[in-house]
Amino acid sequence: MLRKFKITIDGKEYLVEMEEIGGAPQVAPAVQAAPAPVAPAPVAPATEAAPTSAVVPASADAQVSPMPGTILKVLVKEGDAVKANQPVMILEAMKMENEVVANNDGTVAGIHVATGQIVNAGDALFTLN
Repeated sequence: MLRKFKITIDGKEYLVEMEEIGGAPQVAPAVQAAPAPVAPAPVAPATEAAPTSAVVPASADAQVSPMPGTILKVLVKEGDAVKANQPVMILEAMKMENEVVANNDGTVAGIHVATGQIVNAGDALFTLN
């Protein structure tokens, strides 16, 4: 059997429903909440078009994204010389910042993404010669 009690704690009143132990359990009536108004989804402002999957020359070494995420920062520019394991980009995935490093020594032949761009696993990020 459900029993209702009014309890005052620190001057604030609370209405509490309690079930008597040993009595037959009863289901409390469900309270219908008013439906929340549905607001239209915000539209993102137009940004400069980021390069999409570019044609990668056969002689170039295309480095791909290891996981889906967002490019936070590009640390190099085209023409820069990079060493193996040198950080080239910062990729945010699952609220963690991950360094995307060069697989080998070379020169950056092209950068195929822009800061803020969302990428999927396997998308070309940059190429090395």
